Amino acid sequence: MTGTSTVLIVVGLFFLGGIISFAKQQMPKGLIVLLSIGAAMCLFAGVLRLEVWN
Repeated sequence: MTGTSTVLIVVGLFFLGGIISFAKQQMPKGLIVLLSIGAAMCLFAGVLRLEVWN
């Protein structure tokens, strides 16, 4: 596991917490969707950068 993959996964989980918080506060749906896309991209990139695939 590299430092970059760790940072991407942590940022993705942080965004995931933001999504839950924004949904509870009934923020605009467009903002929640945008944050969801960012979280998914961070988590996906972090998992792909893991060095367990070799």
